[in-house]
Amino acid sequence: MELDLENKFAGRAYQILASLVVPRPIALVTTISANGNINAAPFSFFNVLGANPPIVAFAPGDRDDGTPKDTALNVRAGHEFVVNLVDEAIAEKMNLCAASLPYGESELTHAGFTAAPSFVVKPPRIAESPVSLECAEWGTLQIGGNRVVIGLVKRLHVREELFDEEKKRIRSEELFLIGRMASPHWYCRTRDRFEMIRPA
Repeated sequence: MELDLENKFAGRAYQILASLVVPRPIALVTTISANGNINAAPFSFFNVLGANPPIVAFAPGDRDDGTPKDTALNVRAGHEFVVNLVDEAIAEKMNLCAASLPYGESELTHAGFTAAPSFVVKPPRIAESPVSLECAEWGTLQIGGNRVVIGLVKRLHVREELFDEEKKRIRSEELFLIGRMASPHWYCRTRDRFEMIRPA
């Protein structure tokens, strides 16, 4: 059947697309406000988009009243953010960061995360995350009601045991990230993998 997302099903576009385009990686984004408050929020409208230069993008939506969320406001003010990837070990804590806390209350404290200093950006990374990407905002696109933040990846932090220094590669078989599935509450593990060799 055909679903018209411009008209009849426009109001259900989010639920339909979020149930179909799966699994999606999760960016647990840390930012810092102009007055120094640290914010941490998860986003599954996120991915890496290129390597020359290295870029990532995520799409922070608005609150129900139409005002931008803290992450978007903080990126607009400081032009920096850190993408912390989410593995099975920190999944529950990541979920706690999605709570609607009063302005100024730290999601890191609420979830029991540890802020660790970044090297080239002001927002901290999350020490418990297996991988953190320090990013400078390249630009933000406003497409209708969508806001897409594009970041240049300046530094990458990875757990020591996940990086093969000799081969200069990530030991992906040791990285157990989780993925976002259908809204509102479904996730997946990424342990079930198979290999297909690309044709020559």
